[in-house]
Amino acid sequence: MRSPAELDQVQWHDLTHAYGPAADVPELIRALYEDDADTVGEAIHELYGNIHHQGTVYPASAPAVPFLAHAVLHVPGRRDELLTLLAVLADHDPEDTGSPHWPGRPVAAICAELACVLPQLLPCLADAARPVRRAALRVVGAVADLLPAEVRAAAERRVDELYASDPVPAVRADALVVLARLGRETEALDSPFPEVRLAAALLAAEGSGPPYEKRLVDVFAEDGAEPDPGDDGSAWAGTTSPDDRLTHLLTRDVDAGLTVAARWIAAGDLGSRGSRLAGQIAETWRDREPEVLGLMLAALPHQKDAPGRAACLTTIGQWIERLPEPGADLRDTLHQYARSADESEAAPALLALARSRDPRALELVLRTPGPGTLRAAASACPGAADRLLPEIRRALACGATGNEAIDLIGALTGLGAAARRAQPELLDCLRTRRAAVVAARQVGLNGVVTPEITALLHEATHSTDPSLRAAAALAHHRLTGDAAPALRVFEGLLAARGPVHWHLSSLPPLGSAAAPLLPLIEPLLTARYEWTRMAAAEAHHTATGSPERAVPILAGLIGPTPVGLSALKALAAIGRVPEELRPALRAFAVSPLRLLPATPFSDVHPDEELRALARSLLEIH
Repeated sequence: MRSPAELDQVQWHDLTHAYGPAADVPELIRALYEDDADTVGEAIHELYGNIHHQGTVYPASAPAVPFLAHAVLHVPGRRDELLTLLAVLADHDPEDTGSPHWPGRPVAAICAELACVLPQLLPCLADAARPVRRAALRVVGAVADLLPAEVRAAAERRVDELYASDPVPAVRADALVVLARLGRETEALDSPFPEVRLAAALLAAEGSGPPYEKRLVDVFAEDGAEPDPGDDGSAWAGTTSPDDRLTHLLTRDVDAGLTVAARWIAAGDLGSRGSRLAGQIAETWRDREPEVLGLMLAALPHQKDAPGRAACLTTIGQWIERLPEPGADLRDTLHQYARSADESEAAPALLALARSRDPRALELVLRTPGPGTLRAAASACPGAADRLLPEIRRALACGATGNEAIDLIGALTGLGAAARRAQPELLDCLRTRRAAVVAARQVGLNGVVTPEITALLHEATHSTDPSLRAAAALAHHRLTGDAAPALRVFEGLLAARGPVHWHLSSLPPLGSAAAPLLPLIEPLLTARYEWTRMAAAEAHHTATGSPERAVPILAGLIGPTPVGLSALKALAAIGRVPEELRPALRAFAVSPLRLLPATPFSDVHPDEELRALARSLLEIH
């Protein structure tokens, strides 16, 4: 343990943290001893931002540990916060400690420092304040697998005292977890305290793996339905909390997770625990949307405030298109909430109702049109173009910008040839640079050619925005057949420094007209960045019509990753499937787990695309 008087003995300038040289760390540590609470709080906040930044630690983190440990004992008003900082700094996967690179990692140095000062921190386990005892347990647990035998024995004795006699059941539950990390097996499923039973069941399930025994599932359902009323999560801030561990564990066993979510919801969905778990299951497992949406419908009446209802309605809207025939009860409930005076719940309800293909959605959308709901209605009701188009045009004409304008133009895409009637508004978006990239694309798709349109697109090919230059050049080519402006634009884009994969991925509409760009494309086939290789392979096939060089590159990138999905799309467009890919494609097609997470602002879930592409490619012979 080191006092502030020793701070200058460390060469902080030679160490780094999240923002570069760690010269500011000594002053932040000194600030912990100030009398002003705001100053101390700001110092702790800054330390969380630089020596522990979003879960990452740095060379300057370990030298700070003995000073932080000293502050724990001499800044009593902030003892729990400082202990928590020490715990999250040392947080690690015990399996990492056996790997060859562990000794050289910053977290290894942190753990070594913390193990040295831990004997002096153990008295914090007897602190009168519950948050301090919980944070001190978290510190012991962080390095439990690395303690010397003598220190481990001393820590175990003190932790065992808490487990046996602490007046707060949640502290006993934490002590049970730490005892397990110290290598002590304790049977506690019959404990009189639900918090302890829940911790014991969690440990048992983590040890056994799924599927979980019924007795464990029953404990989760009975004892996990209600959050600990005295726990604000501070002792676990910045790392995996008990609730996070439980949710993760239950999503690994889908049947257990759905059972527990249903029972938590039936018990009142306290803290939205059941509905949140159900939503996580839908994001983790394929084809469980019917059960999950049934749970969301059951959870809605239990939500005590608009944010809780909005969260359930948003989850319903996210998955309702996966139901072949959404039930009348679900659609009626959405219709009810879509008419709410509270916009925070009416908007997601209306969006979900439109995605359910319920005819009542159209009337509500037209009564209170919004960009997102107009887009959903256009997709679900393409035959209603005559009614939707005036609202889309009016909103564009009123100056919609940003994501709102993008949604409105996306709604036009769903209306097919009727979108041509919005040409004046699209041209105004292009002229005023409001969502100009998507406006240029839609103008090209509309197929209407006039001197004004071609002149406006040609002018946009000289924009300072490279994405607009590319979109306008491709639209100009689509309408006129003149490849010269597009070749000029893409020659500049591909020759520029920096990432070029976005521009390469835009080339397919040019077809063989892109052939003059081959001298710029071919060197990128061996680029180090996988996105660049993927896009270059796709562009090479576009320009040459030959799959010979593209297919091996694309095949080498296939996997359940965003770039792997893009490579699959390119292979599907080529129509060639190397035989060695078929086992992977079968795995993508039949996996019960989602292999890709959702992405913001995407109309189609990437995992659904992955599965559909895999099935399609498997049919190619």
